[in-house]
Amino acid sequence: MLFKVLQIGGMNMKKRNVVGLLGIALTSTLVLAACGGGSSSDSGSKSSSDKGSSKVADKQTLNLIESAEIPTMDTVMNTDAVGSVVMNNVFEGLYRQDLKNNNELAMAAEEPKVSEDGLTYTFKIREDANWSNGDPVTSGDFVYAWQRLVDPATAAPYSYMMDGVIANATEIIAGEKPATDLGVKAIDDKTLEVKLASEVPYFKGLLGLSMYYPQNEKFAKEKGESYAKNSDNLVYNGPFTLTKWDGTGLNWVYKKNDTYWDKKAVKLDSINVDVVKETSTALNLYDNDSIDRMLLSGDYAQQRQDDADLKKLPTSSVFWFKFNQKRSDKETPLANENIRKAIAMSYDKKAYADTVLQNGSVPANGMVPEGLAKDPKNDKDFRKENGNLLEYNKKQAKEYWEKGLKELGVDKLELEILSDDTENAKKSSEFMQGQMEANLPNLKIKLKNVPFKVRLDLNDKQDYDIQVAGWGADFADPINFLELFQTENGNNKSGFSNAEYDALLEKIQTTSLSDPEKRWDEMLKAEKILMDTAGIAPIYQRYNSVLQKPYVKDIGVHLVGADYTYKWAYVESH
Repeated sequence: MLFKVLQIGGMNMKKRNVVGLLGIALTSTLVLAACGGGSSSDSGSKSSSDKGSSKVADKQTLNLIESAEIPTMDTVMNTDAVGSVVMNNVFEGLYRQDLKNNNELAMAAEEPKVSEDGLTYTFKIREDANWSNGDPVTSGDFVYAWQRLVDPATAAPYSYMMDGVIANATEIIAGEKPATDLGVKAIDDKTLEVKLASEVPYFKGLLGLSMYYPQNEKFAKEKGESYAKNSDNLVYNGPFTLTKWDGTGLNWVYKKNDTYWDKKAVKLDSINVDVVKETSTALNLYDNDSIDRMLLSGDYAQQRQDDADLKKLPTSSVFWFKFNQKRSDKETPLANENIRKAIAMSYDKKAYADTVLQNGSVPANGMVPEGLAKDPKNDKDFRKENGNLLEYNKKQAKEYWEKGLKELGVDKLELEILSDDTENAKKSSEFMQGQMEANLPNLKIKLKNVPFKVRLDLNDKQDYDIQVAGWGADFADPINFLELFQTENGNNKSGFSNAEYDALLEKIQTTSLSDPEKRWDEMLKAEKILMDTAGIAPIYQRYNSVLQKPYVKDIGVHLVGADYTYKWAYVESH
């Protein structure tokens, strides 16, 4: 996604460098990571043929804004939030998320046949699935795109999303096997066979992400270097086609795709999109009825708290303090568990969310966000089932603090909080500084607010004390968060290492894959270990503040993957 922050989860993350940290969540304007919750329950609501009804307006056009240009429309090269939204609305994979964030059949005509060992999936592609130029969508289009993704010659940033998932992907990415050895095969034009490297409980969710979309092989090869460089050099298999995009411009238009298999469900005729980078400009456009929806940030969200158009929507992004336990090969005071626990309990998360963020964000008392995943046995939400694990408690924080100081043989400590240099990040750091110093005697907190790239460099060098960090999910499984702090994970960069935690994560990722209930219990236990030892200190789960005109209905809003779906959206008579 934009700036390569958040939304970077995936399997085998130990193989790549950390990119998903930070207080950018405290600062972002109009972009950002997946927000969720779904906007309506009637995903099967009126089709475009119902426009004569009293509720659906005759003119079905939306005017929206984005925060940045589209970096690429080549689905195997996308890493960006804006690009993900556009691709989600003009392309389609085997599944797509509905308005309730369930994975529903898309290019797949029916649920796949799965082999007894759970490793081979056989999909039937819809007979009525076509590209916008009239070509049928074939199983070969999936084979072509997926092989491009893992081929080292493509240098696709998200190739790791097949690493450890599709058979032979790991070896292909490493240059040890040719891309043609990938575990995907066109049995015939409408039958796709996929072989997995191991059982993947969330495999269906991956199939709706942009890197798993098909590409029209014949068209792409005909276009050569021109493929996906502008809207005319693309063909589409989703609800809309993309028009008036020159490859770099600040505006584009979605048009209803008349070749789409489910076109009767698409009510909008067009969506006009302009890139607007300043919140103040966007607000003027919204107030003048020039646009129908926008994200708010910072002070602007605070100023519109009483606006009837304001919606507060959850995201899968959780933010925490990372504690650096080893610096220059030497243990730091943060290697002391009681010191970490003291700091983790020393700040009032609710007061922070209510007075600094003011965008609907809620305190986080665990690593895994609410709403991400449900227990396969009883359908309970992971966050609710595991409860509040590291809550604000200044009395207990002081007790841990005094015990930790005694164990270290000191009577005071000076520590530094590393964060970004934006206005909101600075306000956040100052709030935390005040809380920690007030509740932990003889603690001195220094603040280091630096540009994003500088902070990432300091993280990679493990040259910090305490850092604001965050993560947003790519897929709806707690492992997407929990694997971040395995000892050998390349995203760890904190010195946290716990043998019991590592052993559990190994089981969760291997032997327990075939037993969903056992695996779930192990994930609950793993999070408790991370919290009980204060490996990290949770701060908040982010919500987005959105202004949306009351006549705009059924925009799909998602916790994982692309932020928005417009397939079912419509304009109500007003």
